[in-house]
Amino acid sequence: MPELPEVETTGRGISPHILGKKIEHVVVRHRQLRWLIEKNFEANLLGECIESVTRRAKYLLIKTPTGTLIAHLGMSGNLRIVDAMSPIKKHDHVDIVFDENTILRFNDQRRFGALVWAVGDVMSHVLLANLGVEPLSQAFTGEYLCQFAQKRRVPIKTFLMNSHIVVGVGNIYANEALFMAGILPMRHAGELSLQACEKIVSCIQTVLVNAIEQGGTTLRDFVNAQGKAGYFQQELHVYGRGKKPCTHCTKPIQEIRLANRSTFFCAHCQQ
Repeated sequence: MPELPEVETTGRGISPHILGKKIEHVVVRHRQLRWLIEKNFEANLLGECIESVTRRAKYLLIKTPTGTLIAHLGMSGNLRIVDAMSPIKKHDHVDIVFDENTILRFNDQRRFGALVWAVGDVMSHVLLANLGVEPLSQAFTGEYLCQFAQKRRVPIKTFLMNSHIVVGVGNIYANEALFMAGILPMRHAGELSLQACEKIVSCIQTVLVNAIEQGGTTLRDFVNAQGKAGYFQQELHVYGRGKKPCTHCTKPIQEIRLANRSTFFCAHCQQ
């Protein structure tokens, strides 16, 4: 599933190709994604010029003078830049056609992604209004995390994946950050010290920045805007490595289920 680095990478990839360009045509081949694409979707986008491409949590925000296209990649979606001669692939559900034969194409095998048109203050939209802080922002500090974690008996990994607390820390990077911090994912959030919370925040930010710089993580479905896979998976220390030797101590990586999510850790290196 694309996580924050994959979404950030996608936004950076498509932005140079569509900024300032006018939408000349919109093709919707399948309207039933996570939510049904509204019948006036094409009309709302037609003739619009792209002013900016930003990200909030795992949502891409493609802004025009009259509204914002909110895009979510779901579990298997991708947005890529193609030209008019590019063959249509299976699961290519939506084309946004710009001048100069540039097409922003949305592909989603599982159809858990979404394309939603919003007007007015996009940050007040129901999809965005109640989200937590951005993990790479100055607001995400050890003190902030410690304050919200007080008296919480939920496992710290599950706590970090709560988008009302902090956004975009999905399963892959929660596993990796906790390994880097030396903290077991099943420890209760409320028992962690301020020092431990500061360590977790620092490790989350380091892992996310590294992943963004390397183009995201390839796990089955993710490709960037040019259709190329990310390669941060080459540096994964625990995620997906159950029973394999720890990269630090060589003891086997453990795998359990927490909140119905695969969770990986080293019982020797993490406490």
